[in-house]
Amino acid sequence: MFLPQCLFILKIIGSIEAIAYFRCMKEIVVSGIRSTGNLHLGNYFGAMKNFIRMQDEFNCFFFIADYHSLTTHPSPADFHLNVKSVLVEYLACGLDPEKCTLYIQSDLPEIAELYLLLNMNAYVGELERCTSFKEKIRKQPDNINAGLLTYPTLMAADILIHRAVKVPVGKDQEQHLEMARTFGNRFNRMYETELFPEPYAFNFGTQLVKIPGLDGSGKMGKSEGEGNAIFLADAPELIRKKVMRAVSDSGPAVMNQEKPEVIKNLFSLMEAVSSAETLAFFEEQYNVMKIRYGDMKKQLAEDMIAFTDPFRKRILELSKDEKTVQQVARRGAEKARESASKTIREARNAIGIRQI
Repeated sequence: MFLPQCLFILKIIGSIEAIAYFRCMKEIVVSGIRSTGNLHLGNYFGAMKNFIRMQDEFNCFFFIADYHSLTTHPSPADFHLNVKSVLVEYLACGLDPEKCTLYIQSDLPEIAELYLLLNMNAYVGELERCTSFKEKIRKQPDNINAGLLTYPTLMAADILIHRAVKVPVGKDQEQHLEMARTFGNRFNRMYETELFPEPYAFNFGTQLVKIPGLDGSGKMGKSEGEGNAIFLADAPELIRKKVMRAVSDSGPAVMNQEKPEVIKNLFSLMEAVSSAETLAFFEEQYNVMKIRYGDMKKQLAEDMIAFTDPFRKRILELSKDEKTVQQVARRGAEKARESASKTIREARNAIGIRQI
């Protein structure tokens, strides 16, 4: 749209209405994070950093996936606290409720209804073949609940409720996104509608950064144990303690030796939070067999503290501001329901669910 046309619309409908108008013209992005604990560096570099960039360019719906966390049966007290913590940390990271729609999943009953409608046309066989379900069966054989089986259907409801076309996801979620396309297309065919577009993975022109854990393998995560992750709210002393315990080895045996996985992880962490000069210094020390991992870890810990300090301070500040956090949650729910209620009305109409 040309600038004169934009100015004309602003004059005619006013600034508030114009913001809504232009938001509707933008492509829709949807993504969420489970409320199973505090956000860590892996969440920030793997998702939040991209979310912050996206909110200026797209019509973004970012939510706290508290329904998804129910598969692990948290206590009511932990459940509420975790939801609030993630919302506070979303804000502390830089998500702006004036630029994006920021809401709690359970504040939208429309999601639960669409989840039910999609489940009616999701087949047990395809859900059982899902990689994540097979993995959960292996990891938690004593808690194989229906929520785990239908996790892809709930994720599809999260996406399709806003008719999103762009979904920021990592490699481990691409199968779920493919299933969301399957469920949306199946609904369209069965009820002869074009209600749901096909959503695709979207990372805003950049590769998602995978942050390794401190345990020497895999990625940083909440479920791998407290010592594996550096949380944005961690105090400096705790960060130092965690980093000094990070897995390393006895050092290279020959010059320019290929780094083993655990050492690559340490350098990846340093690449994320340290200066280029610091990284280059320790690379050189490794290549000439003079590296002292104790010194490297001390430097890494201080760089992590410096990086997370603004987030930690903002988290502490917002945690005390109950009014602001409540206002953000309520306003986000209102904005999200405008989109969700329209989708549900059209889905019900397509199916034939109408008042007598």
